[in-house]
Amino acid sequence: MHFRIFTLTVVAVLMVVSPVLAAEEINTTDSAWYWYDNAVDLANAGQFSKALQANEKALAINQNFPLAWANEAGILVQVGRYDDAIRAADTVLLNNVSGLPMKNTFAAAYYSKGDALLALGNVSGAQDSYRKANELDPSLPVPDILSGSVIPGTTPVPTTARTPLSPMPVLGGILVVLACVRFLNPAKK
Repeated sequence: MHFRIFTLTVVAVLMVVSPVLAAEEINTTDSAWYWYDNAVDLANAGQFSKALQANEKALAINQNFPLAWANEAGILVQVGRYDDAIRAADTVLLNNVSGLPMKNTFAAAYYSKGDALLALGNVSGAQDSYRKANELDPSLPVPDILSGSVIPGTTPVPTTARTPLSPMPVLGGILVVLACVRFLNPAKK
């Protein structure tokens, strides 16, 4: 019985403390995550020039930040810098700067690359990039360029990359589930 109370107490403390610790880590101006989050918020608000500045600060702090590179590609498409958008997407896709497989990040980079290629008139390259994005993330649509649903020469709107969860809340959630299972199904003696 004492173990159950102890376990529930530890879980409760982790649930309260972990988001606070995660927030402290992210909310400092010397953190690449801080600037990346600002860039995403600004881009979602349609403030692409400011978003680009914030994203470039994130990359100045951490050049090996695939999410920021994928975000950079999407923002560059929005401001009409298509060649730069392709280079930013390729930084993620060709170099795999983190060395980790990140399906959603790669999908966002492929989609932004497709948007840039389409705006430059490279329809077959755009379609190939869109297909690769859709293979990695089936929720991303493959535009049917030939039917006219996406018109070459127009500025496409890329999808936003999903921000990964901080590991502390995820760990807290796992501990809550384990504690509940342990609490609801006590071991027989």
